[in-house]
Amino acid sequence: MEQRFYSNGKLLITGEYLVLDGASALAVPTKFGQDMVVAQGSGRAFQWKSHDHDGTLWFEDVIRFDEVLSPKPEHSIRGTLINILHEAYRLNPAMLDSNGYKISTSLTFPRFWGLGTSSTLINNIAAWQSVDAFVLLHNSFGGSGYDIACAQHPSPVLYKLKDGRPHVTPVAFNPPFAQHLYFVYLNRKQSSKAAIAAYHNNSPQGLQEAIAQADQLTSTILTTDNPGVFARALQSHESLLSSILEMQTVGEAFFPDFDGVTKSLGGWGGDFILAMSRENPTEYFAQKGFLTVIPYTEMVL
Repeated sequence: MEQRFYSNGKLLITGEYLVLDGASALAVPTKFGQDMVVAQGSGRAFQWKSHDHDGTLWFEDVIRFDEVLSPKPEHSIRGTLINILHEAYRLNPAMLDSNGYKISTSLTFPRFWGLGTSSTLINNIAAWQSVDAFVLLHNSFGGSGYDIACAQHPSPVLYKLKDGRPHVTPVAFNPPFAQHLYFVYLNRKQSSKAAIAAYHNNSPQGLQEAIAQADQLTSTILTTDNPGVFARALQSHESLLSSILEMQTVGEAFFPDFDGVTKSLGGWGGDFILAMSRENPTEYFAQKGFLTVIPYTEMVL
């Protein structure tokens, strides 16, 4: 008998990096996500197949139960998967009380988009094993956990860490000017681990002041019905993080002549950005070599 699980992808609108230190973050689940189908297997092993959005098999392997019981350090897709399964086993040892499993995963977005290939997998495994997905993420992959909140919720959320514990508040985020918002893929996947490490190495001065400022901007972005106020808040948030990270804003780096506003999302320097423009900016971004431009209403759940 098959078991099926599904998790939503994610985008972090505000609070990137600072969410790790207690800032409130506005995050949205996407209409794209990942399915996982589990069936009975044999040989005391996981027979694993991972498919991209177009059905292409991008990972296939057999992982023995003994490898999950005592994993060896291995910096690869296989090693990462073994580590996640090992941490799931530690949370629920009954996972290996079986003859084996056949597991097939399928993304509904290109895996390089950075919408949560890992977080959707972790949430699906946690749901299958009835364990806490936030704990499984913390033990295996790290990060703030906002992506797990998106995986589990059908609406935007405010996400905050208090004493290291996740607090998730579903919110209504329906900008009346959503037709002027677009998500643009920067043609390269950003490593969450690397981005977080770079932030920690920079350990900003005046952290609490920065968090307070980011929280105020998040509140404005969440609640305003005025497109001008929204745009200025996006710009202010981008400038704040540029100062903290000592990095150029995405507008300065790539789009200095853009007639509108651009804001980095999640890990700076990769994945998607948010663009706000009076006119459809698809042609502008295409001329710059960025061909994936998705309207807000086609991306956000």
